Amino acid sequence: MRGFWRGPLSVLGVLAAAAAALWAILGPAHALALLAPALAVLWLRHLANLRRLLGWLEAPADRALPYGSGLWEDAYAGLARLLRQQRQSEAGLRGALERFQSATSAMNEAVIILDELDRIEWCNPSAEHHFEIDARRDLGRQLTYIVRQPQFLEYLLAQNFSEPFVLRGARGGETTLSIQLVPYGNRQKLVISRDITRLERLEETRRDLVANVSHELRTPITVIAGFLETLNEPNEPGPELRRRALELMSRQAARMQTLVEDLLTLSRLENARGPASERPVDVPAMTRSLLADAQALSGGQHSIEIARCDGPWISGSEDELRSAFTNLVSNAVRYTPASGQVRIAWRPSPEGGAVFSVADTGIGIEPEHIPRLTERFYRVDRSRSRETGGTGLGLAIVKYALSHHQARLEVESVPGQGSTFSAVFPARRTCEPAPANDVPQTVAA
Repeated sequence: MRGFWRGPLSVLGVLAAAAAALWAILGPAHALALLAPALAVLWLRHLANLRRLLGWLEAPADRALPYGSGLWEDAYAGLARLLRQQRQSEAGLRGALERFQSATSAMNEAVIILDELDRIEWCNPSAEHHFEIDARRDLGRQLTYIVRQPQFLEYLLAQNFSEPFVLRGARGGETTLSIQLVPYGNRQKLVISRDITRLERLEETRRDLVANVSHELRTPITVIAGFLETLNEPNEPGPELRRRALELMSRQAARMQTLVEDLLTLSRLENARGPASERPVDVPAMTRSLLADAQALSGGQHSIEIARCDGPWISGSEDELRSAFTNLVSNAVRYTPASGQVRIAWRPSPEGGAVFSVADTGIGIEPEHIPRLTERFYRVDRSRSRETGGTGLGLAIVKYALSHHQARLEVESVPGQGSTFSAVFPARRTCEPAPANDVPQTVAA
């Protein structure tokens, strides 16, 4: 900028000197004849450069920056530097925006950018899934036109940025979202949402578990407490009442012990990480030992037999498999009336795996109950289950034990005729029998 005036003043000085010389030699008319065209040329050149500049400003992105001479060369050089800096800044911002979009697109949380009027400026794929937004179609639309729950509209208008909002019933009532508003910029907002459906279900499961355990323990504790009060009365109860009280208290204490053991087993199975162990398990020998367990539980009231026992060994956890098979066999005995039949089978499956099945001639199960049989504390017949000592956790234990072995539980039942519970193992879980010295001893109960 220091030399800005040097060029123009030099040109004007030369013209003034030439005009003064002509004035002195030839007179004022000749001086004016020289000075006027020279000034006109300078003026026209400046107009031409100004026109090129204005034409470029109409569409600077589509046209190249014009060239000039003299002062205009310096002006265009300055503009060129500004353009380079702007393009470098735009490239940096574009790269930062692309990195931000890539990072947020990889997030499980939904992210929506809203302007000051709550219109959608950008959203990531999770937001499309959470709020059923089309990123191309819905840009520029107000979010409240898409998410129409009145509670969400109230939360958005309240501008309460400190507390999250729980939106239930998203995506057709199947999803629960935790939504947080974050202000930034010039009255803009980030909408961040997390899918907490699983957490909500876990919390509901926890509440149900506490309620069910409390309910299951109430009767045994009431019975034991009542008889203890009776036995502590000043008038000593008779031998028959004492015997009866001790018998019932022992039975209820055993019921509580069974419930606690089943809860611990279920907790261990639920918290187990990864698949079951890969030790060879002699399932044929286990099946024969389960026959003795079933006969002892039956007390001679049922006809119990092994229909087939030619299946392969299984690679897995012997304790988990025994727990699952024991629950299936004991359920069959408990829910089969006296003189009924229970048939146990361990056989190869057509797909190359193996199937452990227990068929009974018991009371059967209505079709609407079958999908819920593996839920904790779910009972088809609550009174009969308690009479037979069931805790309502047996099939939940079966489900988790089988899932650790990539197996599935299949149930076939006809009310009044009986049921068949089958544990179906995939071919990849079968294995060759282990050498005799590597097989742990299986002790029949």
